[in-house]
Amino acid sequence: MNKDKLNIVVTDDHKLFRKGICALLYDFDFTNEVEEAANGQELLDLLAAKDELPDLVLLDIQMPVMDGVEATKQLKIRYPGMRIIIISMEEDVQLVSHLVEQGVDGYLLKNADPEELELAIHMTMKNEYYFSSSLTNGFLRSSKLKTNKSSVEASDQFSERELQVLKLICKELTASEIAEQLALSARTVEGYKRSLLAKSNTRNVAGLVIFAIKNHLVTV
Repeated sequence: MNKDKLNIVVTDDHKLFRKGICALLYDFDFTNEVEEAANGQELLDLLAAKDELPDLVLLDIQMPVMDGVEATKQLKIRYPGMRIIIISMEEDVQLVSHLVEQGVDGYLLKNADPEELELAIHMTMKNEYYFSSSLTNGFLRSSKLKTNKSSVEASDQFSERELQVLKLICKELTASEIAEQLALSARTVEGYKRSLLAKSNTRNVAGLVIFAIKNHLVTV
């Protein structure tokens, strides 16, 4: 197997959509092997039988037997490092927030262009995050219902340098790009990122970004 290429599992109960995504993935030059599952339980059974885990799971939410929400929970219990991108028509901000808190790395809408799927995969595999811009706008609208008090309380948790790093993370800059902009080493930036995750009690960069938006720590 070419270690520079990705093994991916597509999990969706709609066979036509699933087959279409699989065919699309094979058009990308980073794809090695694509496997399929029709629901969360089938996905877990597939993974349990494998000697080597895939690099990424693309996961629908609404499925029979076991839906994407429960599948995400089980994946993070059994395979904490598993990269997960949700692909769904659901735009519910609360649902997206919950899934991000569970540890998903990206959230893409099913009406996305192929280029957006490719970008989402690239971002996720670089240990970054990706979710559709319409969801970002939803988080912003939701956050406006909160008082400014939460923003002040949240900002007090972080140092000035941490807030600088946080704002650049929310602009989708990588650790190396942040390091160059702030004249720091990439290792130092990763240290700040770990500190931000711990202080915000979030599991990944996607959760950190949503935390920042909800608490008015950044404008996007």
